[in-house]
Amino acid sequence: MEISAQSFDLPYISAYLNSLGTNFSHGANFATAASTIRLPTRIIPGGGFSPFYLDVQLQQFSQFKNRSQIIRNRGGIFASLMPREEYFSKALYTFDIGQNDLGAGFFGNMSVEEVNESIPDIINKFSANVKSIYNLGARSFWIHNTGPIGCLPYILANFPSAKDSAGCAKPYNEVAKNFNLKLKEAVVQLRKDFPSAAFTYVDVYSVKYSLFRNPKRYGFELPTVACCGYGDNEYNYSGTAECGQLATVNGTQFIVGSCDRPSVRVNWDGIHYTEAAAKFVFDRISTGAFSDPRIPLKMACRRALID
Repeated sequence: MEISAQSFDLPYISAYLNSLGTNFSHGANFATAASTIRLPTRIIPGGGFSPFYLDVQLQQFSQFKNRSQIIRNRGGIFASLMPREEYFSKALYTFDIGQNDLGAGFFGNMSVEEVNESIPDIINKFSANVKSIYNLGARSFWIHNTGPIGCLPYILANFPSAKDSAGCAKPYNEVAKNFNLKLKEAVVQLRKDFPSAAFTYVDVYSVKYSLFRNPKRYGFELPTVACCGYGDNEYNYSGTAECGQLATVNGTQFIVGSCDRPSVRVNWDGIHYTEAAAKFVFDRISTGAFSDPRIPLKMACRRALID
């Protein structure tokens, strides 16, 4: 979200949950770490996922739209911190969610086949949320597919399986590809249901996978090894000694820290990408070369504005 804001020469978009005195005049970010589309079965801090899943984020957006206009209409020192009413129909609504739903299945002792079978329900719930956001005034949507989950250290270290030529867990990437296929079909249907809106489907998977298939070409190294982590495996990852945590090895305690050169690494903590890798991905998807339709990010609102 920060890189996206920079591309429009706007300030960073503030988190909705950081709401006291925060400037929302350029938009709001409703994303939270470890969030899912469906209601998660395990909630942080009990080793699970964010309680702010997509349904909750939708409710937060609805409240934000209503309350922000109440504050603007009252005037005073906070009025200028809220978006104008007309911004809601002109804004770009971006989505990057779904990987954690797949991960929740894998770590919930579901087989690859069972996770695949759950995908239609996940996508249906995503579509339902998008429709609700449309009904609240949204007209421009920028929707990312999910990345190659089988290339991430937290999957590779926990689920040994057949590898592809990039060293990624092939069966798990096939699940991600199936998710993306169903998501693209859902976007096509949303276009039919709401012809006055602009829906851009963005193939993030292909860009991210290129970092694992040919890292040296783009100036990266060790793509399947966590930069910030500690694990007794080739992926430098363990769920009991994650980035920033206190670990004990041979009676010695230490804080799990960063590798020496994160700027040339792909994976940060076993799950998330490094800042350098995230910038690499954004620089490519923002051109529109990996979008359907093939339009750059800065043009993603144009059709809706014309209509």
